[in-house]
Amino acid sequence: MLDLELLKTFVSVVDAGGFTRAGERVHRTQSTVSQQIRKLEDQLAQPLLLRQRAGKSVALTEAGERLLGYARRLVDLAREAETMMQRRGNAGVIRLGVPDDFDVKRLIPLLSGFAKRHPAIRLDTVNGLSVELGNRIARQELDLALLKRDADGAPVLLRRPETLKWVVGRDFAMDTDPLPLVVFGHGCLYRDRAIHALESSGRSWRIAFTSQSLVSIQAAVAANLGLSLLPATAVQDDHVVLGARAGLPAPPPTELALVGSARLLTPAQQALVDYLDEKLPGRRLRARR
Repeated sequence: MLDLELLKTFVSVVDAGGFTRAGERVHRTQSTVSQQIRKLEDQLAQPLLLRQRAGKSVALTEAGERLLGYARRLVDLAREAETMMQRRGNAGVIRLGVPDDFDVKRLIPLLSGFAKRHPAIRLDTVNGLSVELGNRIARQELDLALLKRDADGAPVLLRRPETLKWVVGRDFAMDTDPLPLVVFGHGCLYRDRAIHALESSGRSWRIAFTSQSLVSIQAAVAANLGLSLLPATAVQDDHVVLGARAGLPAPPPTELALVGSARLLTPAQQALVDYLDEKLPGRRLRARR
C-alpha cells in the first residue's frame, strides 16, 4: 500500500522543480524530503527522479512519469475527502419516515425542493403506516418521521391540522347495504376513523377494497368500489365529497406531525424541520419538544 504522505511529497517535488523548494512548500527540510522520495522509490523498487547536482532541480524517470498521474489523483481525492468530512453545517444523512398514505404529488416536490436548497444533505426515506414509523422512531431506526395521528396536543417538532373528507365515485350508490369501504390496511388512522364513525352512526359496512397505496385508494374510489375517508389534500376531481346530508358523521380532528428520535437535532435535521415548517401547507402549529 502506497503511503499517501510520500505521494504528496513526490507531487510537491515535481511541481516545485526541486527538493529545496518542495521542502518550503510542505514545511520540511530538504533532507527529509529527499529521504521520503528514497523511501517511495524503495517501496516501488525503481527510481522516480533524476537528481541534478546540489539538489537544485529534478527530472522524472519513465517510472516517475507513469506514477505522477496516479499520485495527483490520489492526493486530490484525499483532499476532497478531507474537505467533505471537515465541512461544518448541514452535511449529513437523514433517515426520514413518510406515511404510505402521504400524497406522492406533495412528497416529490417537497423532497426535490429540499435537495436543491441543501445539496449536501442526503435523505433516505422509508415508507410505512404511521404506527409502524412511530415504532421505528422509538427504536431510533429513523431520525425523523411524518405521522398521521390524533390531534391530542402531544409534543412534536411541528404539526399541521388535517381535514378528512368522506369521498365516493361519481356513480356510487349510497343506499348500498352494507356500505362498501375502500380503506388502507390495518393500523391506518383513516381506516380506524371510518369504521368507528360508521359503527357510531349505526351504518352496516364491509371492506370492499384495501391497499397500502394512496394512488390505488384514490383510483378505487373513482371506480365506484366504495366509500373512503381521505384527507382533503388527497381528494381528486373525479371524487364526490359527501357532507352531512349523506348521513355520515363528521370525523374527529387529525394532524400531520413531524417527530424525531433524538432530543437534540443535528444541523441537517434542523434544516429539514425548518424547510417542512415553511413548505407544508396549512395553519402552522409549531411545537418543539
